[in-house]
Amino acid sequence: MKSIILQTATRYLLPILLLFSFFLLLRGHYYPGGGFVGGLVASIAFVLHSFANGTESTMKILGYKPLSLIPIGLATSTVSVTVPLLFGLPPMTGLWFEEPIPVIGMIGSALFFDIGVYLVVIGVVLTILFTIALND
Repeated sequence: MKSIILQTATRYLLPILLLFSFFLLLRGHYYPGGGFVGGLVASIAFVLHSFANGTESTMKILGYKPLSLIPIGLATSTVSVTVPLLFGLPPMTGLWFEEPIPVIGMIGSALFFDIGVYLVVIGVVLTILFTIALND
């Protein structure tokens, strides 16, 4: 679909939706949200861009194939789950840095787990949808 209205709207909505997905990601380890919901919102932003401008144009924006995000996200989540074992703690025990970071707040292993989930969700959703779109 090559609608000038949708293309113009997407130009403004893509950065706003990506910023909102990042907000949901950072908010997730204190309140509802997190990696899964943030990843879905980011995927929706790229799918909307794909509808307006074509899948090839969206792939150029991403720079990498979405499939490459899946192992990176899995590795990030796995490391965040297993690091407490090095300290003699059970897996998935929350570890936190001593000092809060301005704007972001306290950073801990839960955030890194959410980042891994965020990347996996974006990778899976975009791989599936772009594969379907390119085969039509």
